[in-house]
Amino acid sequence: MLQKNALSIRKAVHSDLPVLMEFEQALIKHERPFASNLKEGLISYYDIKHFIESLDAMLYVAEFKGNIVGSGYAQIKKSVAYKKPERYAYLGFMYVIPEHRGKGINGSLIKKLLEWAHNKNILEIQLDVYAKNESAVKAYEKFGFKPDLLKMRF
Repeated sequence: MLQKNALSIRKAVHSDLPVLMEFEQALIKHERPFASNLKEGLISYYDIKHFIESLDAMLYVAEFKGNIVGSGYAQIKKSVAYKKPERYAYLGFMYVIPEHRGKGINGSLIKKLLEWAHNKNILEIQLDVYAKNESAVKAYEKFGFKPDLLKMRF
């Protein structure tokens, strides 16, 4: 675990974009073994600038000794007509640089994102994780997330 006062979680700002774009590519590289259907070459998952600017999204960064070491966002989404509740928060871009993994940073980011969602009266929280990404699945289960729907491909 990191010293409490050495780690801070703050809202991402435009000047963080270069680091966050590097994080996105590192995350994609990490997930490629779990996702054979990802296109080759440079791809992008997220509109990071939108997450920084949107009122319906919050992008946090984790800083340790002045360096950004992690990220995560929550975005308010509308549920499909046949599901409840009407709105939920979707978590994504959960990334911690390898040398800082296992120190509680992801949990700190999730706590801040849940707090943000709850302050907006959003209690349903969802995320996607590759089923074969066992370390991520275990981390989310420790936090209280439960499997919901298994998407299958042929």
